Amino acid sequence: MAIRLKTPYEVGEIPHAEHPTPQLARENWLTLNGKWNFCKIDAGGRSSYEGEILVPFSPESLLSGIPEGFSLERAAELQYSRTVTVDKSLLLGKTLLHFGAVDSECEVFVNGRAVGGHLGGFTPFALDVTDYLREGENTLEVRLTDEATRNGGARGKQSDTRGGIWYTPQSGIWQSVWLESMPKAHIAGLRITPNAAQKTVKVEVSSPESVTARVFDDGREILTEVFTGSATLSYDFALWSPESPKLYDLVLSNEAGDTVKSYFGVRSFGHVIDSKGKVRLALNGKPYFFNGVLDQGYWSDGMLTYPSDQAAYDELKMLKDMGFNTVRKHIKLEPARWYYHCDRLGLAVWQDFPNGGGAYKFSHIAAMPFLGIKHRDDDYAYFARESEAGRVEFEAMAREIVEGLYNVPSIAVWVPFNEGWGQFDSAKYTEMVREMDGTRIIDSVSGWHDQGVGKTELRSLHIYYTPLRVPKDSRPVVLSEFGGYSLKTEGHVFDPDKEFGYKKFKDKAALLAALQKLFLKKVKPLIAKGLSGAIYTQVSDVEEEINGLVTYDRAVQKVPTAAMRAINDELAAAAAEIE
Repeated sequence: MAIRLKTPYEVGEIPHAEHPTPQLARENWLTLNGKWNFCKIDAGGRSSYEGEILVPFSPESLLSGIPEGFSLERAAELQYSRTVTVDKSLLLGKTLLHFGAVDSECEVFVNGRAVGGHLGGFTPFALDVTDYLREGENTLEVRLTDEATRNGGARGKQSDTRGGIWYTPQSGIWQSVWLESMPKAHIAGLRITPNAAQKTVKVEVSSPESVTARVFDDGREILTEVFTGSATLSYDFALWSPESPKLYDLVLSNEAGDTVKSYFGVRSFGHVIDSKGKVRLALNGKPYFFNGVLDQGYWSDGMLTYPSDQAAYDELKMLKDMGFNTVRKHIKLEPARWYYHCDRLGLAVWQDFPNGGGAYKFSHIAAMPFLGIKHRDDDYAYFARESEAGRVEFEAMAREIVEGLYNVPSIAVWVPFNEGWGQFDSAKYTEMVREMDGTRIIDSVSGWHDQGVGKTELRSLHIYYTPLRVPKDSRPVVLSEFGGYSLKTEGHVFDPDKEFGYKKFKDKAALLAALQKLFLKKVKPLIAKGLSGAIYTQVSDVEEEINGLVTYDRAVQKVPTAAMRAINDELAAAAAEIE
């Protein structure tokens, strides 16, 4: 029987009250997180549940306040509503209503009038509500459906039949909601492109007025430039890296009185040939070994939504203290503040795109690669991608992800597809992502069904049962998933009767000994042979999957920080010998 577990983090009346977007922050904003009226309408049009919900937590989660056992049936609808009092500071000329994420298709109303909607359960969106808001009391309403697990849309790890590596589906608003106001002649379309070789930063904006850019280093103003459209800021910028995560504050203002606070880091990601002729991933023009952990981003009480900003920071800080330099964000997106924490702590991010499609065909997608058989991904039926609407939705989502996260300094790798889940036309989408963002590495097909795309992308391996290796390839070789060692922690498991892992251990000492052997005897020797990165599975347990470094409720750390740090220090020393 599944048990809903509470994490050690407290959640107040207004969760996630921090400014949601540190790279695009204005003073005139208002969080709309907190209690909303909530109603579920069944397929027959009848109300089957009414109450209050704590936004931004999904109704299936413990933190939402909705009774246990809630689920959204096929063709049912959720309705959220609340009132909000608006003063003149939120009516400056243009006002946007922001949603961090709504799963999965919604329509929004302000004072009874439709203002727009969004399709796709993982990406943020904003609606212009300037002509709909009024000073004083206003009514907001969100109506949504969630058919993504059934109609071929992007669903990530959610499944109507959870178990193993598939998790309980959720619905509704699951990231922050807020209002933001700005002058009519405001700054928009901020795009920041660093050049590590030249130590410059290109800043592009759309603004009817000229823009003044001011750059600060630890509070000291070091640069001021006035421009229209774009400017290349030149300075002896220190380079960002996990070992030295240097960030600079950027303040943009225009003559209309709009001011936007942001930040940037100067770095480059790519590939180089080492002194022995092996192709390797590079950071700032030098060989770099990305040593990371797979992070599903699920929490026992908030599900896809971490309970608090502090919770997200603490988990990333733990990984940093353990000596990891990379996090692979697996099959989901996080709020902008999560990436900010990676930026300032110094953790490179490999960012997956959420996958989808039809039913997961284990025999096609998973079993065949173990036999050395891969399949062309223009065969839509083979990969359960027959739905044209689902394919169109994926492309729209992919564009939103790359555009929305383009400015994040820590993102090193884009991962469009993982292990054949809804994989299709990977060559096309690799090229699309490269055209949109030529500053990062692309792991076109992580794990299986490699299509040989790109001379400078990745050869990406997932190895759990067979010996670790570095095959010959013209591309950098990475171990993008490995490990998955499991330890059941009594009193801290989602389902005491079910457990999933790739290799099971009885106690912490046995787990640590196995990790020492895995990292130092099997992974470390591969670095000299050309291995450019290794991503261990995984940060935390998730439901029946108990192969985390910490338990699902984040109450027990299975591997001591100092011991993991000692292991990773040895890997770092081996990587430092590469020239």
